[in-house]
Amino acid sequence: MSSMHEQAMNYVYQQVLQRLMNYFNRAERTGLQLLIQRLIVAAGGMERIGSYTVLVAFSGGKDSAYTVAFLRAAQLSIAGRGPTTFKLRIATMRHAGITSAVMDNIHRCYSALFLHDDPRVELLVVDQQYVQTFEPDLPFSSAGREQNRSDMLMGGHMTAGDARTTFCNSCYLGMADFLGRAASWGQGVDAVLSGDSLKEQKQYATWIMRLARRSGQTVANWHTLGFSAALNAIDNVGRAYYRELYGEQSRTGGYVRPLGYPNKPVTPAFLTVADLLGFKVDEHWSLLTDFLGFRFDDLAFSFSESDCANPLLMAHMRGLKAEFVQGREYGEGIAEYLELAAAMMRRKQMPGRLIEQALAAYDTPAKLDERRALAAGYAQEAFALSESQLVCLLFAPFVDAGAQLEPFLRRCHPGMLVARGELHKALSGQVAPDQVVQWLVEVSGLSLKGLQNLYRKRRVDFTDDSSIIARVRASDPDKHRVMTVDPRTGDPVSELISGR
Repeated sequence: MSSMHEQAMNYVYQQVLQRLMNYFNRAERTGLQLLIQRLIVAAGGMERIGSYTVLVAFSGGKDSAYTVAFLRAAQLSIAGRGPTTFKLRIATMRHAGITSAVMDNIHRCYSALFLHDDPRVELLVVDQQYVQTFEPDLPFSSAGREQNRSDMLMGGHMTAGDARTTFCNSCYLGMADFLGRAASWGQGVDAVLSGDSLKEQKQYATWIMRLARRSGQTVANWHTLGFSAALNAIDNVGRAYYRELYGEQSRTGGYVRPLGYPNKPVTPAFLTVADLLGFKVDEHWSLLTDFLGFRFDDLAFSFSESDCANPLLMAHMRGLKAEFVQGREYGEGIAEYLELAAAMMRRKQMPGRLIEQALAAYDTPAKLDERRALAAGYAQEAFALSESQLVCLLFAPFVDAGAQLEPFLRRCHPGMLVARGELHKALSGQVAPDQVVQWLVEVSGLSLKGLQNLYRKRRVDFTDDSSIIARVRASDPDKHRVMTVDPRTGDPVSELISGR
């Protein structure tokens, strides 16, 4: 870089910093100075800051966007004081729930902060086992899409569509692999920084440590664990989880332990900024929307988060369960999910107007139909699943040696009742007509091997403490009791449902 060009870019970067500082209140400016001190001390002094690399995960959500902006302000502030500053690595874990709208939010954030062409910044996307440079129109890999689809179908069929098991667990348990790959890529990193609130960090740590110890791991307290030890604990929980889900063969894509850390004498340190940041969206609304170009359009179906479209499907499947499994109205199931969503949004201290916006997306019959169509389109795009295949999942007709196959056929495919015997033959591994096998594959979206695997498995009993899938949900905070109706008796009954 020529000196004139370098001077011009430094001027631009300081202009970016000045604009950022205009959005920070007094508490945030104080927090920024404390973060700068924390980073300099961690690096071993100003003379070493230029060779210090910090990794931060960016989900594309509102809170992580705020954290990225805060860390960029620290990087540019240090650059304005001396000849060098720390290197910043920002990584996004790609999964089916990250839509083009989320990728666009990430791109606008990066552009506003002038991150794309800054040689001190690395922008990465981790897609399954692949690490790539961020591009706004980067397609989701076919391997990643197929693994997400497989995890969703297996978890969904084994739990009759429990929302967190179906859509979230693979993401949370994949965090170890994601962070390991992001941290060990290229020249590695010196520190991993978390912007999660202290409450969220504690919830996640408690969840993982409880699962790790109940799975037989001997682990120290979370706050004393190093980065690698923490990833190893998560990784081991994930291995046990996928063994229960898939059997000894585990996942089709393999579950790979985090890699080593090249050119670094020690594994990365873990830093937090949670004690320095404010997580009330109202306090930095203008920073997000005016400066970073953050758009909350998706929030109407993403509820408590803004980085994933899967909650749209969670609500949709609750509606489908009410309509097809319980013989009620689609809208009744949606209303029950919205009750859960409203409770989660209040617990996460979201502004009242955003809660109203999210709930209002369903408040008329026309909007309900629109959301249903939107959810169906998203299910097809993200998971290649039709509404009838989602309904099949909600009946869980293949587990427990096909115990619920007949009720499923009676409700949804009465013409196939005559083929019950052949269906059971195909599912149990016996020879069956090709037309029967083809029908099973089409109605479920699963391969014959996957169907036969489910046929040998038990549906997850969430009261069974020996099941790690049940234990994962038992320690998950995002659950809520709703009043619903027992379809057999018509009596009111309390049901525990999960979501996001």
